[in-house]
Amino acid sequence: QVQLMESGGGLVQPGGSLRLSCAASGFTFTSYVMSWYRQAPGKERELVASITINGRSTNYADSVKGRFTISRDNAKNTVYLQMNSLKPEDTAVYYCSALSSYTRYWGQGTQVTVSS
Repeated sequence: QVQLMESGGGLVQPGGSLRLSCAASGFTFTSYVMSWYRQAPGKERELVASITINGRSTNYADSVKGRFTISRDNAKNTVYLQMNSLKPEDTAVYYCSALSSYTRYWGQGTQVTVSS
């Protein structure tokens, strides 16, 4: 059974930090590009960051460049999103996604709220 289990979301003040984790199981993690997406209320889901299979190449949305860092640990089948200098506009449900040539899997999402 394929599972992508996100964790680490919560309420944080502007300027604060959070680290999201996504634990994968039920598929060959090292065959998938991993990404984080987010969806704010009333908005479409958007790509936040992605990382290649070997972890050597990453890609970020302009809105998070310099503040967010995506990484993966293939030995633990886990992908991370370190989020620093958080802003109220970062408030959203954050989703983990796995993509191969044939399939895309999604997690259930974790809520991140940035508010004072």
